[in-house]
Amino acid sequence: MIDPLGDQLPARLGRQLRLPLPGRRAHRKMRSELSYGRHFGPPSVDVRPAAVLILLFPRDGQWYVPLIQRPHHMVDHAGQISFPGGMREPGEEPEQCAVREYEEELGTSGREVELLGRLSPLYVFASNFWVVPCVAVTGARPTFVPHEGEVARVLDLPLAWTWDARHYVDREIARRGLRVRARTLEYGDDRIWGATGMMLAELAEVTAEAARF
Repeated sequence: MIDPLGDQLPARLGRQLRLPLPGRRAHRKMRSELSYGRHFGPPSVDVRPAAVLILLFPRDGQWYVPLIQRPHHMVDHAGQISFPGGMREPGEEPEQCAVREYEEELGTSGREVELLGRLSPLYVFASNFWVVPCVAVTGARPTFVPHEGEVARVLDLPLAWTWDARHYVDREIARRGLRVRARTLEYGDDRIWGATGMMLAELAEVTAEAARF
């Protein structure tokens, strides 16, 4: 699987993120059966502002995105695969929050992270978060030391994997006593869905478009 962006990714992606984003069109590809469009509706008055870091790093001629699996004991999104991130502190910009949470959860410094821009914000109604995805790059895979209380494991997902429609599969997901149909991005034994899948769908469109320059 060849990544056509190569070392041009930071410049190309940075330019692409300043253009109009696909937003809802990309998100709709991954929304689950019983979401009823709530991801796109107005957030509740007590919504919790949050941010995640979508970091890309090169390895062996490809770009990768590190994802984390949440421990099963967590209150929000237990056991799910997500980006590092969390709730914003008062007065904190999304980028500050995303890098801070990245450092806390993956035990590595954010000094080598180059922020490129943002993807479309997304309302995660299940946990009442208004999430801003912040996109960044770094020159090599960081040495991760995951926080045991917040990260069960780290998954390195090849960026080019997200461009292949064959990796997107409709599945029945069991969640909180319900079984719903959802589109999942499958990588090995891992199934990525929900808000993380929606953000990855937009990232896939934006990076695929950047590769066409």
